[in-house]
Formats: sequence, structure tokens, C-alpha cells
Amino acid sequence: MADTMQGLKRTHYCGTVTPEMIGREVVVCGWAQKTRDMGTLVFIDLRDRTGIVQLAFDDKTDPAVLTKAQRVRAEYVLMARGVLRQRESVNHEIPTGEVEVYVTELRVLAESNTPPFAISDDSKGVKEELRLKYRYLDLRRPEMQSAIAMRHRIVKVARDYYDTNGFLEIETPVLIKSTPEGARDYLVPSRVQQGKFYALPQSPQLYKQILMCSGFDRYMQIARCFRDEDLRADRQPEFTQIDVEMSFIDEEDIMAMNEGFMKRVFKEVLGKELETPFRRIKYRDAMDNYGIDKPDTRFDLRLHDLSEILKNTGFAVFSGAIAGGGSVRGINAKGAAEKLSRKEIDKLTDFVKTYRAKGLAYTRWTHEGRSSSFEKFLTEEEIAGIHKALDAEEGDLLLIVADAKNEVVYDALGQLRNHLAQKLGLIEPGTFDLLWVTEFPLFEYSEEEGRYMAKHHPFTCPMLEDLDMIESDPGHCRARAYDMVMNGCEVGGGSIRINTMELQERMLVALGFTPESAEERFGFLLEAFRYGAPPHGGMAFGLDRLVMLLLGKESIKEVIAFPKVQNASELMSGCPAEVEDKSLAELAIKVDLPQE
Repeated sequence: MADTMQGLKRTHYCGTVTPEMIGREVVVCGWAQKTRDMGTLVFIDLRDRTGIVQLAFDDKTDPAVLTKAQRVRAEYVLMARGVLRQRESVNHEIPTGEVEVYVTELRVLAESNTPPFAISDDSKGVKEELRLKYRYLDLRRPEMQSAIAMRHRIVKVARDYYDTNGFLEIETPVLIKSTPEGARDYLVPSRVQQGKFYALPQSPQLYKQILMCSGFDRYMQIARCFRDEDLRADRQPEFTQIDVEMSFIDEEDIMAMNEGFMKRVFKEVLGKELETPFRRIKYRDAMDNYGIDKPDTRFDLRLHDLSEILKNTGFAVFSGAIAGGGSVRGINAKGAAEKLSRKEIDKLTDFVKTYRAKGLAYTRWTHEGRSSSFEKFLTEEEIAGIHKALDAEEGDLLLIVADAKNEVVYDALGQLRNHLAQKLGLIEPGTFDLLWVTEFPLFEYSEEEGRYMAKHHPFTCPMLEDLDMIESDPGHCRARAYDMVMNGCEVGGGSIRINTMELQERMLVALGFTPESAEERFGFLLEAFRYGAPPHGGMAFGLDRLVMLLLGKESIKEVIAFPKVQNASELMSGCPAEVEDKSLAELAIKVDLPQE
């Protein structure tokens, strides 16, 4: 039978004991990290969420206590009382390495099976599936505990910062009306009103705008959000936003307020100073220079438009793309010619094909001369024009994509640019680069839907100088929208909202809504607008992504306590799972699975 805690209370966490406390009696609790049994000399590393302290036993220890210590195995749950003393051999690898607890009383509160993997920061040899199946063990690892603790600190900074600036934290519903516009909703059937469904919120968007109409001019919330979409490294079906909305403001107010939040996060969580205001890049410039609307500017590798040079070329791959309404663009990987072999360049061609590019033209200029996949098809004048535009010289690798659709050229080269930066080591570790991208398109055309869709959402306000283009030229209409970008990832985004019924109705008509369909989807918000809506706007930070970037992780699964995997299942609990027929009957639901 396991010992109990009766009569003992923890006095200190393992990682908080210091040399200044030598000679004092302490009581510590935790898990046995490892044991070293040398007969009458036994050492146990005891671990809790603050760190590790060594427990020591010797031939002067009570024989019953020593015997108990000799039986301890990894992950046993222990409570130990003893006197803190100086260690004979100092361990400089841990903060408590100068001291140890000379144990007078040891209690085994729970025994443990041999864990399927070691509880250590080195998880490289452990499959992710195994870590997630035994997530309660994985979460014991100091690396994971540190990540969850940082997440907590960021949330605390958010609450403190926005409270100091006059924001109220207001909870919005989790069971809401489905207003499909973007990703798929997660639907929840109603037992009381059979045949009807709630949706889980993709964001609190409509409710926070309602709050602005209600007179709560500064709102924030640590909001849980849900989107039924395919997973990737920085996306989960359920995620958390730091959600903010303000009234009687403009873009400058929102940007300044949220730069202040990031400045405080960096100061209090990382001990780093951020310079504000952040740089701003217009969407169009971001696409032209970096091929992507969330550019990583810690390195150069800019895109260059070669279309004017090549519009009349006899090489049909280039001229055909330009004639078809697209472009020819290239990047110069400075000094990469000697670093990348022809075989590796072929792999780059395969890489851009995953982004719909038909191929990758290249010129590799080494000390032996130039080898190129396309220059033999061009005139000397055209070659010289490309070299000048790309500032080419010996040692450089020129990479060019052509397509009749500019979005393909941008996407392929933008992703290639990021890929090369990693491959060539162009990013200095530990650096942070924050900027704003502004003036996004208000609309984007959907080939699948055959109509214009809202780039952000239907309540985003157009740039005032573009109001006349909503009906006449929607493709060139810009939004009062902005994204905060960190190291090539969008960490937050938002917009100034529409607050007049006249403009809102024009926007909905442009998006293809009839008065009836607009009322069906957004009626409660439109009704609120009829009673006087203040000018308002806001943004939301992706908390999971923010923590991931600050810790330098590759996946948000590393900063979420219980994440989902690629097929949206949670391996530890086994959800989603089938439910009893009785539960389905209460909901008037019949499951009709397709035949395999």
C-alpha cells in the first residue's frame, strides 16, 4: 500500500532550493527522475515543474528509509523530508546543483510502471504518436512544462496589459448560430429543438461587434475558436485567440495599442526590448518583393519582375506566360551556386511544383562558368537584362518562375525563398522580426464559387478612397485591414469594421448576398447596426502560434497541452468516438456511413 501525505506538507518546490537555505529542513515532492544505488549510498533526482533536486541517503540514514530509497524506480511519486546541505560534487548543469536534501523521511505516494519513453528533454527518438498517446507523460518533460508555463505568462500579460488600458474581458457564447463564411463550422445538434444545430465559433467576430454597439468600447477575451479545416504545423481544429475590439478609433490607435502589448510580452516573457513602431509594408509591395503576404524579412532574397525584359522574347515559356496575363519573376540566391549541386537544384524544381509552378528555370554561375536551363533560348540582350535586374555575378544562383497566373508565380517563389533561407542558413538564430502588412484586397475572386469573396470577412471596411470601386472594380478595392507578421508568420490580424447600414448593404450585395440571405445569416448584427453603431475595429492574436514562435518551435502541437493530430483525432482519449444509439435517438440523428 502506498504511503500517504498525512502529517507532512510541502515547504519548497524542487527547483527553488538555494545555497542560502543550507541547514534548513525542507519537504519536497515530485517524481523520481533517476536513481543511483551504490549500496549504502543512494541518490535520487527528484523532479517537479520547477526543476530537479538531488535526494541523498547514506549509511547513517535510518535503515528503513534507506531500504525504501533502494526500491524507488523512475517516475515513482515521492515526498521527502530532510536537511539541505552542500553537495560534495557540484552539478553545474542544474540551478540546484550546489545543494542536496539529506533525507530523514521518505514516502512513496505512488509507484509507476516503466514508462514507454524517458521523461527528458531529448525526445528526438520518440515518435510523435507515442508522445501524444501518453501525453500525460510527455507533459512531464521539462521542455513541455516550460512551454505551457510560457503560455500562461503570455495570457497573464495580456489580461494585465489590456486591463491597464481600460479593456473589459467579456465572454461570448460557445454555442452560436452557424454563419458559414470561410472554413467549415463544427455543428452541435440541439436535443431540445430537434433538427436544429448550434455552431462552435470560428471567432467571436459578430459578438464583439455587437459589444461595440452595446457601448463596451474596449473589449478583450482569451477566446476558444473552432474551424473544421485540414490541419498543418500551425493549425489545429480548436485554437485560442487573444481577441481585442475598440470603438471610436482608427488603424493607428489599434496598431499602437497592440504593438504595446507585444512590447510588454517580449519584455516580461523574454527579457527583450522591442522597438516600436513596427515597420509597415503594403500588401502589394509584400507580394511584389517577397511573393507572400506574411514576409520574413530577416533575410533579403527579394523577387524581381523580369516581364518587361522578356515580353517579346522568342522563348515561349516566358513570353506565353506574360501574354496570358501573368509574369516572369526571379530571385538571386547570392553565393549559392557553389553550395547547391545540379541534383539539389532539381529538387528545388520539384519543390516549386508543389505550389502549382510548371517548372523552375535556373542559371548557375560558378568559377567554371555559367550553366543554365534557359539562356540558350534567349538573346544576349535579354540575358544581359536578366543579369542586370538580378544583380548577377559569379557565385550566384538565379531561379526564375513563369506562369500565366501571377498568384502561382508569387506563391512558388515566395515559398522557395523561405525554403532557401532555411537550406542556406540565411536566418540568424534567435532573431525576431515584426512588421505590419496593410492595405489588403477587400475581395478575392473564387474560381470555385464563381464570385468575389471577402478577403477578411463581410464586415471589413474598404479604404475610403476606394469606396466607388466596390461595384465597378472590386478586384482593385483595398481594405482597411492589417496583419501583424513575426518571422514570416501571421501572429495577429484585424480590420476597421463597417458601421453604417448603407455601406454594409453595398458590401453584402457585392458579395452576392440577397437581402433575404443576408438577413438569414447576419440578421441580428444588421439589426444592431440600425440602432447606431460606433466606428470600431480590432484584431486577434493567435495565442498558440505566438507561443510557438517565441519558443522557436516548428509546430503548435508543442505548445498545446492536448492537441489533435492530422485526422483531427486526439490520441490520448481516442476522440472523436462513436456514441450510443440512445444518445443519437434523443437528437433525432441517424448515422448513415458510406459503404467502403
